[in-house]
Amino acid sequence: MKNMHRKMTEAGDYIRKKTTIVPEVGIVLGTGLGGLVNEIDIDAKIPYADIPGFVTSTVESHAGSLITGTLSGAKVVAMQGRFHFYEGYSMQEITFPVRVIRNLGASVLVISNAAGGMNTSFEKGDLVLIRDHINLLGGNPLIGVSEPELGPRFTDMGVPYSPRLILLAEEVAKSHNIALKKGV
Repeated sequence: MKNMHRKMTEAGDYIRKKTTIVPEVGIVLGTGLGGLVNEIDIDAKIPYADIPGFVTSTVESHAGSLITGTLSGAKVVAMQGRFHFYEGYSMQEITFPVRVIRNLGASVLVISNAAGGMNTSFEKGDLVLIRDHINLLGGNPLIGVSEPELGPRFTDMGVPYSPRLILLAEEVAKSHNIALKKGV
């Protein structure tokens, strides 16, 4: 995606005209978790099709809306559904909304998804906290023209997921007697 910074600015400007929220937290709701928006005090609900640079999710269970509002006192922007490589989109198109979410002001990103796994001790429906990942897709969203306005091309992947947030998730799960597994 050429001119990523310009496109991020266009998308961000459009979204800012639709909401009064400056998000602290970005949330990407995966399959089965779109209902979390019912817990958000919604300020704006924007169809992806209306946002410059956003593509349309073709997954049936993904609503395809960007939600801004307040959740448990935090200002949030939530993606109700997302885009996938298997839908034929490029890595740049898939990651574009995350870049926009950051550009809107969110400094924390929470991503959820439904996924299969190879750990035989995991069962369907288990909650798994991701500690790291391995890219087996053959693509990378960092490939393309370097744009200095976006910051360093290659991010430090030594600790890709926040140890502070992982610990917080573990503490919250434990305090609510929620079984939480860990995985890569």
